Amino acid sequence: MKTILLLEDDRNLNTMITRRLEKEGYCVLSVFTIAEAKEHAKREEIAMVISDVMLPDGNGMEFATQLREERKTLLIYLTAMDQEMDIINGYDGGADDYITKPFSLLILISKVNAFMRRYQEQEEGVLRSGNITVYLRDMKVTKGEEIVSLTKKELQILLLLLEHAGHIVSKEQILEHVWDKDGQFVDDNTVSVNISRLKNKLEINAISNVRGIGYVWTEPVKRK
Repeated sequence: MKTILLLEDDRNLNTMITRRLEKEGYCVLSVFTIAEAKEHAKREEIAMVISDVMLPDGNGMEFATQLREERKTLLIYLTAMDQEMDIINGYDGGADDYITKPFSLLILISKVNAFMRRYQEQEEGVLRSGNITVYLRDMKVTKGEEIVSLTKKELQILLLLLEHAGHIVSKEQILEHVWDKDGQFVDDNTVSVNISRLKNKLEINAISNVRGIGYVWTEPVKRK
């Protein structure tokens, strides 16, 4: 569960944002002063800071900018300071986003979710092709927003094809990479059967059969 530090001295607004973020599945450290925020920052691994700028005990931008320099943390300012130079200073100080009050709570949550997805991808390492995404640390595969359940062998084949996207991977390479290292005996149809199952589960046409040679992933692949 990703942790968000929410620094906002308006208690009603703080409570409203906290409840909605928790409903989205985040762990929220809700604080009202910079002093409280600093204490949490000493002890917690924080993925994102959502901070007001003008606070009872100082400037939230100074605190958040310093924290951003010390660690890899996403930063969103949530403030009534809407002058052009205020916004420029926010982005110059490392903000990922600068949202002026009043604001839409739904838009804030949407932005938080989008930033967190990118944060997760950067932390875990990701292979993405079209709407197929592989999270390398967890060995999780998704199609759009849905998790695709693959066997260990199917996942190994998928990774091999993605790593060599645009190039033919021979049947022999797949056998050696996926089965031979386990010391298993397999028959001639093993690769084609597993490829067929993989294509059906992913519901894609990105795996092309090069007759008599092997298989190729035909879509572009991005690694993050």
